[in-house]
Amino acid sequence: MKVLFLGSSHFSKIVLQSMLEQKVKVVAVITAPDKEMGRGHKLQANEVKTFALKNGIDVFCSSSVKNDLEKIKEISFDLSVVASFGQILPKEFLDYKLCLNVHPSALPKYRGASPIQNAILNGDRQTAVTIMKVGLKVDSGDIALQQKVEILPDEMYNSLEEKLAIKGGVMIAQAVKLLKQNKLYFSPQIEQEATYVKKFNKDDGLLDFSKTQENIFNQVRALSENLGTFFYLKDQKIKVFAVKKSDEKIAINQIANDKNHFLIGCKDGAIEILNCLSPSGKKLNGKDFLNGFKPQGEFVNEFCRS
Repeated sequence: MKVLFLGSSHFSKIVLQSMLEQKVKVVAVITAPDKEMGRGHKLQANEVKTFALKNGIDVFCSSSVKNDLEKIKEISFDLSVVASFGQILPKEFLDYKLCLNVHPSALPKYRGASPIQNAILNGDRQTAVTIMKVGLKVDSGDIALQQKVEILPDEMYNSLEEKLAIKGGVMIAQAVKLLKQNKLYFSPQIEQEATYVKKFNKDDGLLDFSKTQENIFNQVRALSENLGTFFYLKDQKIKVFAVKKSDEKIAINQIANDKNHFLIGCKDGAIEILNCLSPSGKKLNGKDFLNGFKPQGEFVNEFCRS
């Protein structure tokens, strides 16, 4: 069975790689056009395109499937698979051939742009990968397969994303096998149980130490690797890569007078900054940051509130 793959993100690339490892016959890839990158504004392909070409798969770049539909129909395929493509697919495309979506959540929970981040942010211990028929409404299509995936207590975004994407490729292979046997069945989602999640922006990475340890810990796990998490020290933006919870009792937003541990008070204790980026652009562990900048006793996030 010949598969047309549509995807444009890192998640998409891992799904595609997993599909190939499962011997799914991907005949062509549709992805976003090359983007201008860096100071020289040179066009650069995304990693889906790069990976596909490296593996001998034809690639068609499209900023609008609706406008390119006639060209897409010239591709010989039996089934299309979508994974983090970034476009709303037109009804004519969906009516042309069966189109399956790889979605990294336990639909109808977490429909939308950020299911992985929200599962971590909310402290979920479990999520899922769902294979569904693409519908006109976002992530609302009938479900064919759904498998649960454990979220480890300290798991970061990149680790969970990869785990879910690999699982997605394996499940697509299962779906193709069942489809060949006429045994792929679909069940409608329970609309009343649907929840929706937005796309995050850079401002969502600001760490608010008036929140709980768990809130901040989960925010760093969910957003630091893909969006960036940070706080302000005086007028300097300090990026944060890893934290852990501490039993120390410190005033909210205050940096502890501790030369060995970079502790900041929060609602129910303190957060220890394990790794961060100095204003000079150097990645440091918490102790080295304290020894270099000596900010003990000062308060964070004063600049952004002024």
